[in-house]
Amino acid sequence: MPNNDHVAMLGRGAAAWNEWRAKHDETPDLSRAGLRGLDLSGFDLSRADIRGADLRATQFCDADLSGAHLEGANFFKAALDGADLAGAYLDGAQFLNCAQLVVTRNWQLAYRDETLACGAAIPDRVS
Repeated sequence: MPNNDHVAMLGRGAAAWNEWRAKHDETPDLSRAGLRGLDLSGFDLSRADIRGADLRATQFCDADLSGAHLEGANFFKAALDGADLAGAYLDGAQFLNCAQLVVTRNWQLAYRDETLACGAAIPDRVS
């Protein structure tokens, strides 16, 4: 279950969220959160736990998703243009496709299933 305080903080906008992230060394827990249709463009969601979240039609333009856990999240019609996916975990992501990936930054460095190889090597997992 998501941390309700973290979900509520998203509603305050990117500037407030990013300031909060800079001040708190805490991993945001947005796992299984209903974030459908939100505009999370420019948000620092690096290293966040967003596993199994409903991200349908969510805007992540220029967001920092590096190192984020997005396993099993629903990306149906999500916009990821310019988002940083370096080291993000995309295993089992639902409705995510190559057209959505190739408009992001560092997508080749994201851990993903073979179905999302999109013509690039998939990085080896580090233990």
